[in-house]
Amino acid sequence: MNVAPSRPPHTQTAPPPNSLTPEEGWHCGHYFYRFLGPQRAGAVGQADFVAAIDPPAGDRPERIQGYIISGHKADFGVMVMDPDPLQVDAVHQAIMSGPLAAMIEPTWSFVSMSEVSEYVPSVERFRENLIQEGMAADSPELEARVQGYADRLPMMNHQRLRPEFPEWPAACFYPMNKSRVVGANWFTTPFSHRRELMAEHARSGISFAGRVSQVITVGVGLDDWEWMVTLWARNPEYLKEIVYKMRFDEASAKYAEFGPFYTGYRATGDEILRHCGFSG
Repeated sequence: MNVAPSRPPHTQTAPPPNSLTPEEGWHCGHYFYRFLGPQRAGAVGQADFVAAIDPPAGDRPERIQGYIISGHKADFGVMVMDPDPLQVDAVHQAIMSGPLAAMIEPTWSFVSMSEVSEYVPSVERFRENLIQEGMAADSPELEARVQGYADRLPMMNHQRLRPEFPEWPAACFYPMNKSRVVGANWFTTPFSHRRELMAEHARSGISFAGRVSQVITVGVGLDDWEWMVTLWARNPEYLKEIVYKMRFDEASAKYAEFGPFYTGYRATGDEILRHCGFSG
């Protein structure tokens, strides 16, 4: 008798649940606008505009901050983060559906999400890096450095995924890609080398601790550019200094492509209106 060979039982993995909320991280929106027309004094709807920039508690996303934007690219901007992308977009919709909407023109936006970069060293990798830099593998100094990093890492990753927006006066925002040109294709460069380049880049940024705070969100699959860089600074001068210094790192000098820069100064809705020529 011929017996058909038995086959292993078919197993089917349940699909993940439908959700707009990321498994980790938040949605992020950067929105920029300009005001149209000279007839701004006494314009009706200023209270609605202020409420859109500073929503009431029940409608407020997890993070939101408004800015006066310098230059011709825009008059004002807003950065928003929340687990729900519709909560993020609701801020933009509130701005564009209010009584001042006829005087407002959107100029640019960027949609992205927060994440922990693949180049953030694990505790084990951090230990290996210190040994490669010359520290003895069994030294108390090495163990203290590694333990300090292990203690800080959860907090640093929390800031990457759900960042607090510092109440510092100046900020700049710009999108960027990694290049794909012959001889400088980031995506065909071995991971080990990319990791070394990003470690150098990180060391440049750490030298500005206490003066500049940074969050990088990811637009891959969501918008035209791959990443969005947000820098907050205690003084605009530090924005100039950090960007200049980091341009010399190989990760930037050889592999980075930059989009438009927007420079902003933190402001409430009332402050934006006054600066842009509206009166109460």
